[in-house]
Amino acid sequence: MAPLAREFTVRAPGRVNLIGEHTDYNDLPVLPMALQRDTTLRVRVRDDARVVLRNADPRFGPRAFELAPRIEPFGQGDWGNYAKAAAQIVAGELDARRGFEAEVESDLPAAAGLSSSSALVVACGLALLAANDLEIDALPFAASMARGERYVGTNSGGMDQAICVAGRRGHALKIDFAPLRVEAIPVPGDWRFVIAHSLVLADKSGAARAAYNQRRAECADAVKRVAASTGAPATYPSLIAAHSAGELLARAAAALDGKLLARFRHEVTEAARVLAARAALLACDATRFGELMDASHASLAADYEVSHPALDELCDLARAHGALGARLTGAGFGGCIVALCTRASAERVLAGLQRDFYAVRGGAAITREPVLVAEASDGARVLR
Repeated sequence: MAPLAREFTVRAPGRVNLIGEHTDYNDLPVLPMALQRDTTLRVRVRDDARVVLRNADPRFGPRAFELAPRIEPFGQGDWGNYAKAAAQIVAGELDARRGFEAEVESDLPAAAGLSSSSALVVACGLALLAANDLEIDALPFAASMARGERYVGTNSGGMDQAICVAGRRGHALKIDFAPLRVEAIPVPGDWRFVIAHSLVLADKSGAARAAYNQRRAECADAVKRVAASTGAPATYPSLIAAHSAGELLARAAAALDGKLLARFRHEVTEAARVLAARAALLACDATRFGELMDASHASLAADYEVSHPALDELCDLARAHGALGARLTGAGFGGCIVALCTRASAERVLAGLQRDFYAVRGGAAITREPVLVAEASDGARVLR
């Protein structure tokens, strides 16, 4: 294959999920927005099938591998597996044969629930497409990267890749699945979404992975048992389309108990909260949107059991200092919260969190900037 003397940059943003947690892998809707924080690859195309990555973060050493339809992973939890996840899809499904060298930089904190891993997967996938003069539409590409990321061992859904690819400046996206589709909704100019790190890592490629995968398996078991009493297909969208939430929860109470009942209840009520949040966003009703965020966090803590005392404390503090609502964002087990503020209250909330959460812990050891105000960003791009 003839060499290409070509260099370019790829930017792939992280995301903050505003509401709709642990629903995407059950084909239920979510409402995230892409962030101004991102992963950037400075790429030089090679004339062979080798991929070479050097990371600006000294915690992540250099990695190299060969493109092939089947690429053996590095060790469990290795950061290079996210590049391999993208490479195996693009090489195996689109016959990419030309590799690249890249310098990787990111201002997304790792294991924070802001989708740093998916940003790396998408960035590497775009780099391989560009290096091989390949094109694919945005949503099919996002779906392929979602399939690819399961290579690392986490049975995740497709939200992170979809918002990373399709994000739109100034907008949140309502994302639906099976088939994948997006609706861009403007974020009111007076709203501010404050993100705060709990200082507890939430590493889905590490200790949190088994708990995450267990939740998905419990959801699958629960929906099968409830569907058996209705005659409907054993999917959450089918059940929700055919029955009211109240009827579904009554059927679930008869068919399930314990954790399975709790998981099912979260899925049904969280899907309803996403639809209500969409309506509140369109109506610029910040009070209602905040109430829905609070209810989402309560469900994630009690029914889905993915919160953490530090996340609960951050949410309580954010509300006490003027936030209209607050919830964990991402898979949970640690990571970040997101709080809805007005332009007038955002600085008060930021100052209160710094004083009452971070200062008493001696600062933020895990991330240099534990608090930021989210800015809805465009999706991933190749910058030639």
